[in-house]
Amino acid sequence: MTRIHMNYTIQQIASILQLPVKTLHSCIIRQLLTDSRRLTDPGSALFFALETRNNDAHRFVADLYQEGVRNFVVTKMLPEWSTFGDANFLQVKNSLAALQKIAAWHRSCFDLPVIGITGSNGKTIVKEWLYQLLEKDFNITRSPRSYNSQIGVPLSVWQLDEKSTLGIFEAGISQPDEMEQLEPIIRPTIGVLTKIGEAHQENFTSLQQKCTEKLELFVNSDVFIYDEDNDLVSRCVDLMVLSQKSFSWSRKNRDAPLYISSVEKSEEHTLIRYSFLNFDYSFQIPFTDEASIENAINCLAVALYLHVSPTELADRMKLLEPVAMRLELRKGKQECLIINDTYNSDINSIRIALDFQQQRRLERSLKKTIIISDILQSGLSPRSLYRRVAELAEQGGIQKLIGIGPEITANAELFALHEKMFFPSTDEFIRSGVWKTFHGELILIKGARKFHFEQISTLLEERIHETQLEVDLDAVVHNFNFYKSKLQPHTKMVCMVKANGYGAGATEIAKTLQYHRCDYLAVAVAEEGILLRNEGVTLPVMVLNPEVNGFEELFTHDLEPEVYNFRILEAYIKEAERRGITNYPIHLKIDSGMHRLGFLPEQIPALAERLAAQKGLKVLSVFSHLSASESWVFDEFTHQQMDSFRKAAYAIEEALQYTVWKHILNSAGMERFPAAEWDMARLGIGLYGISASGLQGLRNVGTLKTTILQIKEVPANETIGYGRKEKLTRNARIATIRFGYADGLDRQFGNRRGKVLINGQTAPIVGNVCMDLCMIDVTDVKASEGDVVILFGEGLSVIEQAESIGTIPYEILTSISPRVKRIYIKE
Repeated sequence: MTRIHMNYTIQQIASILQLPVKTLHSCIIRQLLTDSRRLTDPGSALFFALETRNNDAHRFVADLYQEGVRNFVVTKMLPEWSTFGDANFLQVKNSLAALQKIAAWHRSCFDLPVIGITGSNGKTIVKEWLYQLLEKDFNITRSPRSYNSQIGVPLSVWQLDEKSTLGIFEAGISQPDEMEQLEPIIRPTIGVLTKIGEAHQENFTSLQQKCTEKLELFVNSDVFIYDEDNDLVSRCVDLMVLSQKSFSWSRKNRDAPLYISSVEKSEEHTLIRYSFLNFDYSFQIPFTDEASIENAINCLAVALYLHVSPTELADRMKLLEPVAMRLELRKGKQECLIINDTYNSDINSIRIALDFQQQRRLERSLKKTIIISDILQSGLSPRSLYRRVAELAEQGGIQKLIGIGPEITANAELFALHEKMFFPSTDEFIRSGVWKTFHGELILIKGARKFHFEQISTLLEERIHETQLEVDLDAVVHNFNFYKSKLQPHTKMVCMVKANGYGAGATEIAKTLQYHRCDYLAVAVAEEGILLRNEGVTLPVMVLNPEVNGFEELFTHDLEPEVYNFRILEAYIKEAERRGITNYPIHLKIDSGMHRLGFLPEQIPALAERLAAQKGLKVLSVFSHLSASESWVFDEFTHQQMDSFRKAAYAIEEALQYTVWKHILNSAGMERFPAAEWDMARLGIGLYGISASGLQGLRNVGTLKTTILQIKEVPANETIGYGRKEKLTRNARIATIRFGYADGLDRQFGNRRGKVLINGQTAPIVGNVCMDLCMIDVTDVKASEGDVVILFGEGLSVIEQAESIGTIPYEILTSISPRVKRIYIKE
């Protein structure tokens, strides 16, 4: 069996890319780097300067050179690099293709079973469940989280090393011809196709086209596992001539290689009976939903193919754990923040979690703490493993480490931290009371399942209210990039985080945007900007509604005010002159037709004259606001606004004798009028997943959820709630949920105008909404006490909820009370 270590010389890398090697400085490459923010080991990193429509990573080369990186894959040479004499530049036609070629070469050096997983849904869960089922039999290298893209797959496969005995990698595609690039990188010996659905369908002409594209992953595999009852998949398998290598399963065909004879659901478990090689077996899983059943059957087929005995497999299936798909950021006790990554404690996931921890810290004085368990089934000797963990902790800036487990405790001396404590078990740590002393810390919790770190997170988290607003930070990033893709690369993006980030939490949204290189933030009042500065946000912040007497706050915290009338303009000029300040940045608001704030067109000559005659303020931008950009009905008026603004902006620029940024587009404007983007654009409601013009492609950011406290049988003709406003017309099951108008539920939702989602079914809100509670009719819904109730999110959009009471999504989002706990999640 051929083996090669992950360390390559730069000369070997150049040879793989068929480039000359004579002039290269010797260097060992351990890290393939595509994101300059994730640099951990400059001396061994090879940076790929990737180019996209909205970003050119060549601009980060100089900064990386200053940080110690000396090896780069580029598509062009820039003049400013001429002094980097000790750097290696590998110039290629396409940096992404080079990354993929290197990863494919690395994969070709390993003769071992590799499981390749693709599909629309369930890829990550199948991958993680296979890890749980097979970790006793193999040293497994697998994709970190959902690293399944054109960039993520090569970075995942690069983790294969001489200790690996099994690879498990997932592949995702969003457009035709992408799988052709991923197949040689993964080169699976075992293929698994999960459920095919509508996800990422927009770039495919049909589900059949998408399915056949996904099946390209398996053209060179030894075996291919799929559900033969799916007519679409079976048809595509025949088209791709893959049936001869199939190991299919079926609930209908008794002659299938794996026949599922029955599926019996109880309240908390599912018993699955099957026939394999003419013998009958069964296993039980601690899940009852259809998706989990299908995922478990796919895992069953893989394990049987790898010769795991049905008896042993049944024992392992009973212990399957829910997959922690995402990191969660929660508020902790004593001014701590908790990053909950329990059930994920493998070496590959540590760097991802540490990177997320660094994003959340910024400049705020939070001590970085990690609570980590023994790492199981790494394939490394304990000493080598924990030396690597110690290196990652040091590179991640960890200041305090709590190690739990016998192996990490035995290797305590490898950790050079001043503050470190070790405990043989989770119970010992809890009994020590050390957790009570945490104060002002950013605590990352990472533990293998057997250590039950959920007990620790429960002790550390601040329990305010069972009702939660779950904020998907990955969706925020997706929506941000979605709108960026509609702009020219030079156009700056201003993101609205006013009104506490439209209810989602301004601080965490701002930190996420800062990490992803947003250009500007905008808030409504100075206090919102001051909060961001106190939390370490350093991006430029525009204050849209500053106070006349608020210059001190603006100046002290480096905030940039919108100036919209002569009164505030004169006050700021006077204050700047009194302090001896010159060129303090401001943003001029022009009223082009909305008639809210701003200088009117007839005021522009006087405004231009006054600005030209002073030195205390400098106009960075001139902007206006479209009043109906989402509506086709008012397109003529929108163009009138643009024309009025254009005239005003150029008149001001001519008077000032210097260039100013110009911007008028809001979210809907970017969707419908990209030609008017000018120098900047302002992203508001679209960032949070809502398109005023009905544009498709955004992801839901916020999910508001609570629980059922009680269910009771109420007979017909009884009334529900305060004021006896609703009289039942039939015998009903009435549930009371933990959400009322003090939490942000408008009283207009009462008396069947509003609804909620329970277990995928809608239920109307009945009676008047109370302060802390409301009642729902679950007569026709499968519901139990303790069940989760969705007030808005996937399946019940905030747009739909707003329309039901005649309001707008903005009002629903910004009305969510501070006492509703915000939970931040990230894959």
